[in-house]
Amino acid sequence: MPGQSVEQLNVVYKFGGSSVRDAERMMEVADIICSFPQYLPCVVLSAMGKTTNLLLECGEMALKTPPSMIADLAPLKAVRQLHLETCDTLGVEAEVRAEVDKLLSELSQLLIGISIMQDLTLRAKDSLVSFGERLSTRIFASYLRTQGVAARQYDAMDLGLTTTDDFSNADVIYDESLPKIKAKLTRQPGSPKEVAIVTGFLGRGLQTGATTTLGRGGSDLTATVLGAALHLPEVQVWKDVDGVLTSDPRIVSNTLPVNELTFEEATELAYFGAQVLHPQAMQPAIRAGNMGVRVKNSYNRAAPGTIISAKRDMSATLVTSIVLKKDVTLVDIISTRMMGQYGFLARVFDEFRRCKMSVDVVATSEVSVSLTLDPKKLNDLEADMEMLRGDLNKIAQVSYRTGLCIVSLICNVEKTSHILQRAFSVFSREGIQVQMMSQGASKTNISLVVDGALGQRAVQVLHAEFFGAAGGPTGLKQLGH
Repeated sequence: MPGQSVEQLNVVYKFGGSSVRDAERMMEVADIICSFPQYLPCVVLSAMGKTTNLLLECGEMALKTPPSMIADLAPLKAVRQLHLETCDTLGVEAEVRAEVDKLLSELSQLLIGISIMQDLTLRAKDSLVSFGERLSTRIFASYLRTQGVAARQYDAMDLGLTTTDDFSNADVIYDESLPKIKAKLTRQPGSPKEVAIVTGFLGRGLQTGATTTLGRGGSDLTATVLGAALHLPEVQVWKDVDGVLTSDPRIVSNTLPVNELTFEEATELAYFGAQVLHPQAMQPAIRAGNMGVRVKNSYNRAAPGTIISAKRDMSATLVTSIVLKKDVTLVDIISTRMMGQYGFLARVFDEFRRCKMSVDVVATSEVSVSLTLDPKKLNDLEADMEMLRGDLNKIAQVSYRTGLCIVSLICNVEKTSHILQRAFSVFSREGIQVQMMSQGASKTNISLVVDGALGQRAVQVLHAEFFGAAGGPTGLKQLGH
């Protein structure tokens, strides 16, 4: 039984969609929770399996479906079937089964509303996808109770997780959220000792009071926010791989586990394409100062996983991981008129701010700036670029190229010369041209922009160079360490 000898929640576990994809996997997660009696956990869950994608499909299809036909939508039927069959298999309590029925009915009503209004706003999308986590957590908490484990379900927004009103990609407002969460989840004298089961991914907008989401993968962020609020020493993010890997196993077949990372490295990995962690998930841990994050595999609980902490010994490290970010747009801004004048960069970036365009990688010279745009934060590229050109054309020539990608080497940049010598030697041999290069101010990242069609090959040949049999897991070939 979890938490037998402790009085307060003392760890956060987070389980993603593949870890709770069906009744069988939920039973396995319950077994994991119960196999560590020294912990009384707060458990953050994602939606079951592909539920979030199915819900988004429902929304798009509802725009083309008469209200009377909403109940026949195939993805809605799939969501209903998955959750009701899971309830039956797990034998959830009757009142929770009724609550699940009620939520599924509300979901249908929302889709009918979308059909009638012929409008699917970002706010409505957030309400729509919230059903996934609200369903999975209620079912799982009920199953734990049927197994004799005291458990209580919470919607994160009701705990006080407060965000900006940027629907579909909201930011956590820490000063508002952390005290409220701590107050709600701190056990009071005489109250029952319960495992807390919390919805990942969801928050409540500060101004609107409406349900918001933290962006895809935001359940990682929910977990670290809860850990920071409760001042816990460790958050465990359970995935379907053995911790963080040296590259994406869908691209590279012989990836290796990475035993330890710094928060800075983990944040760079997330921003530049690694699917293991949410880009913002490290920020609460950094704020907390003394909280570690351990990435573990729910399919292989004996694997040690990856420990992420504030510092680590980098002396024996060359390249840690290689990641790929696809569908990148490269913008070139050239201005001979501004040569030698102050304020050029300020003017350029103020225009990006005004157009609400998020920049990834930057390289500058005296008269030009090249930068890449975050593909996830572009709504209409052509319209956004026309807006950007509007004012910048007065001082500069603006052009852009699409269909590129960023290959990022998360590495020890104190050894940049050696890393780049080997990387460019490999690229020269393979005929891969680098369109732009940037070394991050973070001192943990070198980013290379290449043609999108060559991105996967670039990652594969770099991985072979730095992690191949001759190079060993730390990529120290020819360094003499």
